[in-house]
Amino acid sequence: MKTYHLKTEQKIDKPQDELFSFFSDAHNLAKITPPWLHFNVLTPPPIDMQVGTLIDYRLKIRGIPIRWQSEITAWDPPHSFVDEQRRGPYRRWIHKHSFVPNPDGTLVKDEVEYAVYGGWLIQKLFVAPDIAKIFAYRSEKLRELLAVPSKAD
Repeated sequence: MKTYHLKTEQKIDKPQDELFSFFSDAHNLAKITPPWLHFNVLTPPPIDMQVGTLIDYRLKIRGIPIRWQSEITAWDPPHSFVDEQRRGPYRRWIHKHSFVPNPDGTLVKDEVEYAVYGGWLIQKLFVAPDIAKIFAYRSEKLRELLAVPSKAD
């Protein structure tokens, strides 16, 4: 099975524990997912995040309704966690979220290893461009949602 990798990082002017808390709330995922995916978390809150937690979602990919289930397979607050697809549109999806403190806030890193159905042509024409758009949207939305308010003069 051919796997592909996506790595992104974004510096956010917030403390590590605050960002870990935001990302580890599965219901916040809907806030940073593009509206064209019609993404919904089906698992009711509160979700007790720990190794073994299963989370169910519903979304549409190119108009096709999809059910997705992920499992938390690593949990190391406030440094990192990993979710893996158990049911969904990919042959494989392993997503590591890392939060690295630095002098100007926190570096938020995403590392995704994935495999697709349909081979390299489907990857090149559809999956890679879609994933790039999703993570670009996510980056912009995070800037908007987590922006530090400016101080009044």
